[in-house]
Amino acid sequence: MTKVGVELAKLPLDPKIGRMILAAREYSCLKEMLIIAAALSVQDPRDRPQEQAGSADQAHAKWKDEKSEFLFYLKLWHTADEIWKHESSNKQRQWCRTNFLSWMRMREWRDVHAQLHVLCTEHGWKENLIPGSYDAIHKALLTGLLGHIGLKAEEEGHYLGARGIKFYIHPGSTLVKKAGRWIVAAELMETSRLFARCVAKIEPEWLEQVGAHLLRRHVYEPHWEKGPGQVVAWERVTLHGLMIHAKRRVHYGPTDPKLSREILIRSALVEGEVGEDWVKKWRFFQHNAKLMKEIEVLEHKSRRPDVLVDDELIHAFYDSKIPEGIFTLAAFDKWRRDAEVDNPKLLCLEKEQLMRHEAAGITTDAFPPFFLHRGQPFKLRYHHDPSASDDGVTMTLPLTALNQIPANRCEWLVPGLLKEKVLALIKTLPQRYRHRLQPLDGFVSDFCDGDNDVEESLTRAVIRAVEEKLAMKLPLDAFRPGELRPHLAMNFRLTDEHGGTLAFSRNLAELRAQYRERVEQAYASAVPDSPVGAGSTPSAVPSASHTSWAFGTLPELMEIKANGAAPMVGFPALVDEGESVRLAAFDTEEKAQQVHRQGLMRLFALQLAAQVKAIEKLPGMRDLAMQFMTLGTEKELKEQLVQQALERSCLMDPLPADSAAFVARTEAARGRILLVAQEILRLVGVILTEYSSLQKKLQAMHKGFPLTCADINAQVAVLMQKPFISATPFERLQHYPRYLKAAQLRLDKARSDDARERRLLAEWQSLGRPWERERNALRQAGQTGLLADPFLEEFRWLLEELRVALFAQELKTPSPVSVKRLQKMWEGRHRR
Repeated sequence: MTKVGVELAKLPLDPKIGRMILAAREYSCLKEMLIIAAALSVQDPRDRPQEQAGSADQAHAKWKDEKSEFLFYLKLWHTADEIWKHESSNKQRQWCRTNFLSWMRMREWRDVHAQLHVLCTEHGWKENLIPGSYDAIHKALLTGLLGHIGLKAEEEGHYLGARGIKFYIHPGSTLVKKAGRWIVAAELMETSRLFARCVAKIEPEWLEQVGAHLLRRHVYEPHWEKGPGQVVAWERVTLHGLMIHAKRRVHYGPTDPKLSREILIRSALVEGEVGEDWVKKWRFFQHNAKLMKEIEVLEHKSRRPDVLVDDELIHAFYDSKIPEGIFTLAAFDKWRRDAEVDNPKLLCLEKEQLMRHEAAGITTDAFPPFFLHRGQPFKLRYHHDPSASDDGVTMTLPLTALNQIPANRCEWLVPGLLKEKVLALIKTLPQRYRHRLQPLDGFVSDFCDGDNDVEESLTRAVIRAVEEKLAMKLPLDAFRPGELRPHLAMNFRLTDEHGGTLAFSRNLAELRAQYRERVEQAYASAVPDSPVGAGSTPSAVPSASHTSWAFGTLPELMEIKANGAAPMVGFPALVDEGESVRLAAFDTEEKAQQVHRQGLMRLFALQLAAQVKAIEKLPGMRDLAMQFMTLGTEKELKEQLVQQALERSCLMDPLPADSAAFVARTEAARGRILLVAQEILRLVGVILTEYSSLQKKLQAMHKGFPLTCADINAQVAVLMQKPFISATPFERLQHYPRYLKAAQLRLDKARSDDARERRLLAEWQSLGRPWERERNALRQAGQTGLLADPFLEEFRWLLEELRVALFAQELKTPSPVSVKRLQKMWEGRHRR
């Protein structure tokens, strides 16, 4: 406990009243505060009969104060004290009746005051001899009434209170029309509205003194000010959500010395934002400015606007000389005077330092020192030696970030090498295309200067640019990236948790395949630590099991730690553990999304346990399970129905990211999930009926039409895989009856025209087999489903629609499909 808390604990009083009395000691107004505190502890002594309201108001008016209703009690006390000291009990009662006061409440007020007085005497607190000032009295009151402050709304007639409340001054108050911008109230009472009683004007400066421990300060927009020679910023100060200062100028240097020093160097020394008085003192500044002007003249003469180095290099020069902790011109000038005693030319640049010579365009923008991704810097190192394995640009890549770095972005290298790489790519084009792009340098410059999406593959971007230029489509193998010189591909230096080198390679895919298991192990053994960037810190232990949303807001990124290694960044996800979920982090967003949906589904199932049980007992479940026997058990059927119902009722985008959103989504699903489950149950019944009919036909025709039956069996095996109810999006599941019906019609038509069946099958396989090869290649690489390649997932369902269009046209398709349309889409997939 604080010192104030210890003293407050000794007082057998309401903490608010006790706090006011303790503060009154400090502000030398204990005498007045005991009177006001006693008045606030009892019922208001004023009587105001409805039939004599005007007379009562007139009688009470002589004790009113123009700024504070608290002072009414002081004035009334001083008057009544004379009566109590010199008059009899009957006279006191008569005086109270005349002034519309309650004699009993006045007695109670005096009794409470006497008790407070005794309490202060026991503690050795002496009353002030000099009357307390208005400021002192109301500062003491504020210590106990900080929750009852109010700020006048700019356009409305109400006051804004602590934590977002709105209230009005009671209509009977003398200050109702002249209370001022800031007020404090003894109490807030809600009748027809929320009214403040017993109010007083206060100054916002008092709030900073009294409520300093509750203030919230936000310093923003640090910037250089030439006049005072320092970095300043704006400060926003609030108390309980009320704005005390919206934009107050403060000295920013002590808040962030490192950034302030950076701004000083950049603004004052590099950009020259300093007063004339400083310029006259600084010989080094005059010398450097003169050199820059001379080099600018050379630029005009040589018509080469790249002779003078960029500001970053000049900044780096000053940064290397000026020690840490200097963030004002006064401090800089003191250090400079002392340093120049030993080395007068310490801050003087040489002409060679300001000229690029033959290294035109070598700037930090063209050749940045770091590759930035999601706020993480990855160090870049440049080396020129065609015979060396690290020729070109080498990125230092920690093992834990191996799967996070975007491969497409790395194809673009750095701006300083982009033109060379694009020109080399263009030169691999066959001559019949290349000659139409002349001059190549102009085309390359236009491309590099354009607004390109660096998240896209560089080769695809160049192909599109060439096609637009030539107004024709290029074959997919028109470019030959494998012929480029090694330095035109990013080189990766893979490091372990201690910074040691694991491997060098220019093939990011090979590194990922080689170290996939090691990356997974690192993340599996890691413990989530804290979010990165904006977002709330999880309130519960991240690695604990949860059956409800008790881990705060899910951040976009999360720091994790493992085995004492440096923190690494992962993507948070809820992991399904059967009867609970656990918060974990994964190295890629794709993995996190896959795991998170299952974990979130489990959490919804736990919160909707009664509804889940009701789904499992839906009428017709037993009959449907009999139809489902060839595909799974009754338990598996129920699990899949529950998962599909939860998917449709709870897992709509955007997924909940905090407790409030999760609870809202749960409550919204509680009333409709059974209806959704019944709809799914009916659909599955139709699918199983069509599936059963198709199986009978396949058995009957297997010997006569082996190719057709084998193709349909392969189709059905994919459609009706064991978890097809939960694994298939409901929008696709709705088309299953039509797909199965189309297969039956196909068998009927094959009987009458086998040649037509073979021809159409060959047409379908011309698209189906290439798609299957690419899908299998992705699976072998460990990538599956929509997250691996959205185009392949979309194309799969188009192939199903193509079967309907070819073999059962009468069933129709939602949108036009044909072999020619799909062939065109397939050929253009790499240009997407």
